[in-house]
Amino acid sequence: MPMATRATAAPNPGAPPHDPSHPPIPFALPRPSPARKERARALLAALDARYPEAECRLHWTKPHELLVATILSAQATDESVNAATPGLFARFPSPADLARATPDDIAPFIRTIGLWRMKARAVHESMAALVERHGGEVPRDMDALLALRGVARKTANVVLGNCFGIQAGVVVDTHVGRLAKRLGLSRHDDPGKVERDLMALFPRDRWCDLSHLLIFHGRAVCRARGNACGADAICREWCSEAARMAREEAAAPRPATGRRRDPRTPAPRPRRPA
Repeated sequence: MPMATRATAAPNPGAPPHDPSHPPIPFALPRPSPARKERARALLAALDARYPEAECRLHWTKPHELLVATILSAQATDESVNAATPGLFARFPSPADLARATPDDIAPFIRTIGLWRMKARAVHESMAALVERHGGEVPRDMDALLALRGVARKTANVVLGNCFGIQAGVVVDTHVGRLAKRLGLSRHDDPGKVERDLMALFPRDRWCDLSHLLIFHGRAVCRARGNACGADAICREWCSEAARMAREEAAAPRPATGRRRDPRTPAPRPRRPA
């Protein structure tokens, strides 16, 4: 599996249109204040320092393998996909092999993954389209990827960013969506609106890295359930969940330091002098 390379180039939001790593953005982005952008950069630096190993968790060696793995990962864990794809790719090593196969041929290799029947059809049809329309090569274009069966913006962003270094958008999965709200990066629940907020806040050269960093932090600390936000330095500075936990702790009644007398019990009478 090739290692992801963390971008080190200086942010360049005004990259020329011919820069293949910065294709035109087909929609308007919000305009956050300089203070919000500076806050986002400080958060990014903290995540960089915490998770220098952050990269795509799906295993792949060729672009079409990452495309297939990402299609399979919808409503499934990366671990379940990584357990299934070695056998699938060994049996069908190229897009042409998957295109010649039928969904029934593909299905036995992915039965352990949720929605496997639908995903077997999606893999077969997307690989057939690669062969018919793109000569068996994964296109480096958002619109061409979105035309494939089983591919939405999240999948296309995964492939473009990790395979080709093309910063077309930010991957927004359940972890990224949750952390975007908790860390004050977006107020939205809709993945498309969350993506636009993140694109506006962070340097374009880091969009692909950003999703990996948020996913790593979401799995390690800022979890949906049983999170450790209250004890984590990053969350204590930026996360609303850590702030909520701190408020609840401050408001909780403190245990009494001594035994209190029951008000229903009469007070002891003073002793008479002997």
